[in-house]
Amino acid sequence: MFVLGVDPGLSRCGYCVLRTDGRRSVPVALGVLRTAPSDPTPNRLAELVGDIRQLLSEFSPQSLAIERVLFQVNVRTAMSVGQAAGVVMAEAAGRGMDVVEYSPNEVKGAVAGYGGADKEQVQKMVQLLLDLPEPPRPADAADAAAVALAHVAIAGAYTSRVAAR
Repeated sequence: MFVLGVDPGLSRCGYCVLRTDGRRSVPVALGVLRTAPSDPTPNRLAELVGDIRQLLSEFSPQSLAIERVLFQVNVRTAMSVGQAAGVVMAEAAGRGMDVVEYSPNEVKGAVAGYGGADKEQVQKMVQLLLDLPEPPRPADAADAAAVALAHVAIAGAYTSRVAAR
């Protein structure tokens, strides 16, 4: 099974495609999609949709796990992150994929064991859980991997409970 984890953003959108059997997860694609801040927002959103379509076509993930935007100090940043998240979710839902949102605290709790973990702790845990030689960089890629890992952990726990009934 493939899971696509996304840390949404318009300038930098982190992504991680995990192949998982529920017990072991292996990253098959990990990185950041970038758009130029100097370009008009509609063009940037179109570019992001094109990049996401390419990932979805190449890997055919069953699920999209995306970090929910809860709070941003800068309203302009919050708007662009929300727009980016919206186009990514719409593209995945339009393909019939399961789309699941996780709060930052849910992601940190699932990956680091503590909802208040800092960025470095999350990066280190992603490194350990995925058996990577070093923490993923930039942080957007690590955050996307953490979202994908959280989905595997949370959805797997839910599936196990349902199957046990």
